[in-house]
Amino acid sequence: MLDRTQPDENQNAADIPSEGVPEHVEDKPAPQGWRPLNWLKRAGQFFFALSFSSLTRRIVSLNLAGLVALVASILYLSQFRAGLIDARAQSLLVQAEIIAGAIAASATVQTNAITIDPDRLLDLKPGETYGGSDDYSPLDFPINPERVAPVLRTLISPTKTRARIYDPNGSLLLDSRNLENVLRFPLPPVSAEKPGVVERGMVAVRTWLNRGDLPLYRELGPENGNGYAEVGDALQGQKRSMVRVNARGEVIVSVAVPVLRSRAIHGALMLSTQGDDIDQMVTAERLAILKVGGVAAAVMIMLSLLLASTIAGPVRRLADSAERVRRRIKTRVEIPDFTRRRDEIGHLSGALRDMTSALYSRIEAIEMFAADVAHELKNPLTSLRSAVETLPLARNENSRARLLEVIEHDVKRLDRLISDISDASRLDAELQRQDAIPVALRRLLTTLVSVANETKLGHDVAVETRFEGRSPTDSFAVTGHDSRLGQVVSNLLSNAQSFSEPGSKVRLTCRRVRGEIEIVVDDDGPGIRDDALERIFERFYTDRPHQGFGQNSGLGLSISKQIVDAHGGRIWAENRAGPPDEAGVPTVAGARFVVRLPAL
Repeated sequence: MLDRTQPDENQNAADIPSEGVPEHVEDKPAPQGWRPLNWLKRAGQFFFALSFSSLTRRIVSLNLAGLVALVASILYLSQFRAGLIDARAQSLLVQAEIIAGAIAASATVQTNAITIDPDRLLDLKPGETYGGSDDYSPLDFPINPERVAPVLRTLISPTKTRARIYDPNGSLLLDSRNLENVLRFPLPPVSAEKPGVVERGMVAVRTWLNRGDLPLYRELGPENGNGYAEVGDALQGQKRSMVRVNARGEVIVSVAVPVLRSRAIHGALMLSTQGDDIDQMVTAERLAILKVGGVAAAVMIMLSLLLASTIAGPVRRLADSAERVRRRIKTRVEIPDFTRRRDEIGHLSGALRDMTSALYSRIEAIEMFAADVAHELKNPLTSLRSAVETLPLARNENSRARLLEVIEHDVKRLDRLISDISDASRLDAELQRQDAIPVALRRLLTTLVSVANETKLGHDVAVETRFEGRSPTDSFAVTGHDSRLGQVVSNLLSNAQSFSEPGSKVRLTCRRVRGEIEIVVDDDGPGIRDDALERIFERFYTDRPHQGFGQNSGLGLSISKQIVDAHGGRIWAENRAGPPDEAGVPTVAGARFVVRLPAL
């Protein structure tokens, strides 16, 4: 975890003795218990440091975005709201049927207008009216507002609903808002001022949450009862409920039932809720959801910050260390070690540490290589310079010829050194750029041995090959670069032939050793001195007493070791033991070079 808190440099005044205090007065040490202010300060510094991390902001923002989307969807698609509206509509239907029955029972009969036939009255179907002709009124039992008002007042008073009664033509007969001592709904004061921004914003949010696909509620005039779909259906003998929202975003639930008496429709009763009836319960539920969402958001922020501190902090430390590595190449910079963490941060830390170590190793190798190159080039250049300066002073042709031979020898040596140095310098780049592919060593070695036997490389030394595999068709496949592996084998064969006596043989053996492919090159030469078994793989080192100085650059075996190491293999040299001499001392039968590569 990234710890960016710093100790408080301002010590407590009680801990610092004052000059004016007498010596016999002892200062009481400050209590070392829990200090809320210090803890709050440290926590503030910690979270302040985390807030500047873009990764932390992304983690917190994404987690909060998911929580906000969840809370918003719950608020928008609240099942409680839908269930509450359905329950309210059902209760209003039951209430409306009871009130409609009471209203029908309180209607008066006008026998002077129409003669009532009881038998025919019983035969009426729902929705039909009883009458002799179109000249008569279809209401056999007209609703008397004076008689219905007391009944409506009694039934509506305990509830918070609005009741309206319409005649068969859709005209308003009675409205509970106009009844005295029934229900009084205070209206907002008439003001010329427009609602403020906050109020308009709350109305817009409430309308967005409640509206959905609900139609907008509009107050119609007394003569437009049929404008309400539920009233129109009720006048046709069907009961219906509707859910709307008003201009303030408040949910309005309304139901309408026909007023029936003796199967005749005498009007329609419409009951509707007030604007804040359902919204108060829905708002209370949404406030509870918001409280839970707030607690969840606080917990999520804390957990996100803790998660970010375990990610952003180590990543920042790794980035700072990498930046220091880039700026300070000459001195080693230690990358923080998080490899104990079994996660991606631990893997990243290990990868950066390995990469940094490889980078420093490569830099050191380049510096050593440059120093070795400068040293090796300086010798022939010095010799060449001396020969060139001495050439004009030569007194006879013999001296001039010897100086020209020295110059030619040094030039050839420089050319050979530069060629080998160029090959060694671009070796790593080529191995990195080229993709490793399966290489069949049986075919590669057979080709190299054929070329060596045909050319003899300037020596009368033959090469024999032997393969010890699982079957005669074993290809001895490895993963690598065939050209570079061929270069390794060619160097080993060339060295073996150069140290062998004319007419002798060099033996090349390829076999499987557990999970590796082993290539062994044996010769019958003088062998290798014990103190040179490791040094022969160093750059520019050569040990050829039988050849003149400067005939070899000393880079062949060094390049071979570099190629084998790049393929994940090993190479070493040893001497083959021969029969003991007359004094019983073991002899050397020749040199042996062994290469092992991971088998495919």
